[in-house]
Amino acid sequence: MAKRAEAGWRRLRRYTEAEREAVVREAAGTGVSVAARKHGVPESCVSRWVAKSRAAAAMPVVATSAVEFGGTVTPQVALSASVKEARPEATPNRTLSTGGLKLRVAKSYTPSQKAEILEHAGAHGVIAASKKFGASRFSIYDWQRRVAKASVGDGPSPTSGPAPSEVEAQRDKEILDEWHRHPGLGPSQIRNQLRRKSVKVSVHTVRRVMQDAGYRPPKVERKPHDERFEAVRPNHLWHLDFVHRNIHRANTFTLILIDDHSRFVVGHGVDEAERADFVIAAFEEAVERHGKPEMVMHDKGSAFWSWRGVSRFTALLTELGIDQIEAQHKEWNGKVEVFNANLHKELFDAHRFYDVAEMRRRLATHLHWYNHARTHHALGGLLVPADRYYGRVDEVLARIEAGAGRDVTDALALRERCLELFKVTSTGGTAEVWLMGQRLLELKG
Repeated sequence: MAKRAEAGWRRLRRYTEAEREAVVREAAGTGVSVAARKHGVPESCVSRWVAKSRAAAAMPVVATSAVEFGGTVTPQVALSASVKEARPEATPNRTLSTGGLKLRVAKSYTPSQKAEILEHAGAHGVIAASKKFGASRFSIYDWQRRVAKASVGDGPSPTSGPAPSEVEAQRDKEILDEWHRHPGLGPSQIRNQLRRKSVKVSVHTVRRVMQDAGYRPPKVERKPHDERFEAVRPNHLWHLDFVHRNIHRANTFTLILIDDHSRFVVGHGVDEAERADFVIAAFEEAVERHGKPEMVMHDKGSAFWSWRGVSRFTALLTELGIDQIEAQHKEWNGKVEVFNANLHKELFDAHRFYDVAEMRRRLATHLHWYNHARTHHALGGLLVPADRYYGRVDEVLARIEAGAGRDVTDALALRERCLELFKVTSTGGTAEVWLMGQRLLELKG
């Protein structure tokens, strides 16, 4: 027994990486069994190697970057824009190559496409249909088996889809469900919300369905203007403004701080009056959470501006090294003014509040939804403010174009975003100390 075991151990063969790649390439063209017999390798080994190659080809690419923090280098993992390569509908016959192995990109087929492929396979064979349409022959065999079972009443046929009336009913339900969840949104906004979920429908259809359900468009006075500006990066410019609302005869003043570049609400608060202490506390909390802006803009309200001397808020901005811009016209502060109008339409006019505490809770929930789930026309219609503020535009658009929709875990991942609060750099022999994007100290060697 010991001799036989020793002889079996000696017969074990070890393969180099080049030999494995040759076997995998052979298996991709002729199949696992043929490649195993040709190279004298067990089929189980060939199958395992092929599976590993496919897993490596399907693995998303990540890029690493480094952030200097206190003199040390900390790696960060950033999602790559290569998600676009996984779009199934872009190129049906496109293949990925890894180590000489060509792998098909997954593609979903409609019932009519399956029927066309099966018809061609019945006339010319499965292999010919696979080469012509780019579908796997194993999928074609599976469709043929399911069609045969459906003919005797055993399960649905892959070539038959829902009736047009059922598709329209499901479409109308998606539209009305989204509208009922957010009754303050209009037809174009509802279309964008559905498009972000990979549901494609026209604005005309959305408007017709909503009007049949009782929607009436609001009358809005629009004034033409031809001047437009936008900050070039997050935290370049913040807008500040108050929203006044009566809650059961109680005056409430909601302070909104919004980022100009992304329309992201970086801070908010509710008080019974416009007070400088309240503005300073809300602004310091926003800076502590999201970093310091380069400039702020407001309408010279009593809580922001003093006509005699220097206001406390102006003194705080001077201490932090933040530039202050007074809006001479309301159009200058237009982004936050439009936000305030939408806040009335989507929250204050859509819900009835029983007390100020309930209004505060609903406001916090609404602003979180606005930042992370509400699409914005000024951002192209498909993006939400958090996508641009946190620099995730390419990744989110790639998911939407691929039909996968936005990843539901994005909002959680943003909370773990690494902000560069403190760093020490050295350029040309000159050491610099930076805090929250502002240079504090410069040491020349």
